[in-house]
Amino acid sequence: MMRGLELVFFAILLVLATLQVAISHGEQPLSRIAVHNTRLRLSENADIKASPSILGLKGQNSEWVTLEYASPNPSNDDWIGVFSPADFSASTCNPDEGSKQSPPFLCTAPIKYQYANYSSPGYRKEGKGSLRLQLINQRSDFSFVLFSGGLANPKVVAVSNKVAFTNPNAPVYPRLAQGKIWNEMTVTWTSGYGINEAEPFVEWGRKDGDRMRSPAGTLTFNRNSMCGGWLFYLVILHDSLEFAESDITMKTHCLSWYSKKCTSTRIGISEMLHGAPARTVGWRDPGFIHTSFLKELWPNSVGGEGGTGEIGKEREVSEREVSKREGERYTYKLGHKLFNGTYVWSLVYQFRASPYPGQSSVQRVVIFGDMGKDEADGSNEYNNYQRGSLNTTKQLIQDLKNIDIVFHIGDICYANGYLSQWDQFTAQVEPIASTVPYMIASGNHERDWPGTGSFYGNSDSGGECGVLAETMFYVPAENRAKFWYSTDYGMFRFCIADTEHDWREGTEQYKFIEHCLASADRQKQPWLIFLAHRVLGYSSGTWYAEEGSFEEPMGRESLQKLWQKYKVDIAMYGHVHNYERTCPIYQNICTSKEKFYYKGTLNGTIHVVAGGGGASLADFTPINTTWSYFKDHDYGFVKLTAFDHSNLLFEYKKSRDGKVYDSFKISRDYRDILACTVDSCPSMTLAS
Repeated sequence: MMRGLELVFFAILLVLATLQVAISHGEQPLSRIAVHNTRLRLSENADIKASPSILGLKGQNSEWVTLEYASPNPSNDDWIGVFSPADFSASTCNPDEGSKQSPPFLCTAPIKYQYANYSSPGYRKEGKGSLRLQLINQRSDFSFVLFSGGLANPKVVAVSNKVAFTNPNAPVYPRLAQGKIWNEMTVTWTSGYGINEAEPFVEWGRKDGDRMRSPAGTLTFNRNSMCGGWLFYLVILHDSLEFAESDITMKTHCLSWYSKKCTSTRIGISEMLHGAPARTVGWRDPGFIHTSFLKELWPNSVGGEGGTGEIGKEREVSEREVSKREGERYTYKLGHKLFNGTYVWSLVYQFRASPYPGQSSVQRVVIFGDMGKDEADGSNEYNNYQRGSLNTTKQLIQDLKNIDIVFHIGDICYANGYLSQWDQFTAQVEPIASTVPYMIASGNHERDWPGTGSFYGNSDSGGECGVLAETMFYVPAENRAKFWYSTDYGMFRFCIADTEHDWREGTEQYKFIEHCLASADRQKQPWLIFLAHRVLGYSSGTWYAEEGSFEEPMGRESLQKLWQKYKVDIAMYGHVHNYERTCPIYQNICTSKEKFYYKGTLNGTIHVVAGGGGASLADFTPINTTWSYFKDHDYGFVKLTAFDHSNLLFEYKKSRDGKVYDSFKISRDYRDILACTVDSCPSMTLAS
């Protein structure tokens, strides 16, 4: 009986590993730290000092700190953790932590870490080292801890002095997003001020015009908002199976059903005593998230007459367009009026209002998925978790004057339940998101958790179950818990699906998708784009090939008839961490052999995987997929440029250098959109 139960659990693990491990693409670096194993081993001869102790004296929201440290027993396993708030001990633990055992010494993960010998190769011999780390304003002070014992058995050797920003509560990291109507822009930001302390607002106006103030709503959440509970998993190392009841090290390392990198000296079926990181070691107070709605904006009507449609003219037209738009910019700053009458202000930012739906002007859109976050100081970089993220961010910032709106289609920052990482991500993208609308889609690493209504029962979100993505960023959805929505940008209509909820025919989301596609006025908005995180169309990714579907299971079966009926131009996805472009295709058949210049009716939809935003790359199958026109195993992003109602340029750029490595162009008239193709027009009868 017992043996049979063990084999059942073993079989479950193997099945889930086959389906999910490739999708995980790495392990949240902070999850490698066995927080609950931490012991206090302070040494009189060990020391760590941080300077400067006061940050942001010139209004900066990020600053570099220098650490000097020493240990009498140095080892290559020694590491430094950054903790915020600075005071950490058992007193900060969730009361539930002690339900089955006494609280551990430490139950909060650091916000980042680095090995003591990272920039001091002589540390092991000399016992001394130094390190520079970058901090961002995250609503609290910081301390730095020197650990011995490696990540599996951390021992506190020394604790630094405290470091803090001049105003930890300051409003920071604004994120723009399209509102629910075309002439509305939303601004979302984070602060340490609740509604009982201050009134949040945005002061804004035309660059050289009068200023006005728009109030902001305030949201937050607590630990109980996170998902979690008791999960079971298997640990595989030896040939024999036996139950393990108290393997604490493994319980902190195996945070999902499909983790391959568990370390133990035995095999067993164990409870994960400490639950999801979002409720336990990964929890950090999120502060307050404010959103203001800037209404009745004037559209970008002073631009040029549109481009010539020639690919080589893109830069010339774009720069001319930008120079003419400069006078139409809006400026804004975030404000909090404290109840003592004083004001707290952010830096000053600027943006351009969105074009009127159907407006003919050059419009440039960037799309990618799975970017994640990275650290400029090299911390947290275990196993190159998201090494392409900073390059993608850098390229977008450098080309920002030629970008009008950004879509990040799922797997936003891979916090996976370590909430501090969301602050760090919003700080990383602030130069972009504070200037152009930064629209997001929901991915598995934002939403999925067993028993919470997600379409997939895995634990990829680390217990966040959508709460962070739904709160930290605004999207114009009717219900942000159902993360599907539409948005118009000039000549574009975007239909954004939520692949973490059921999309199949007969569902609520299917009805939304059809309505979004059907309601597009193609005479005014000829460019119809479908976006989703998981690949609902076509991919030559290894695990999709192994399943034999070359898609998310049940992905396109219901949707392809909608794409064809409503003549979707391009369907774009993330999830698979590479780049791939198909032919115009319908029901597995290419409707055109052309690869670079499409004239007239497409007769099918071009499917694109743009999941190489930054997270570790995914392999392609060696199988020859005839519908695949271009593949690239590298980091990159897509840029769409609509010159006018008849000419669209598609470009794939690599994050390493910003150069174009794949492109095609569509040229057509409105009559070509109206033309009937297979399954795109109603059947006709003799009476007709």
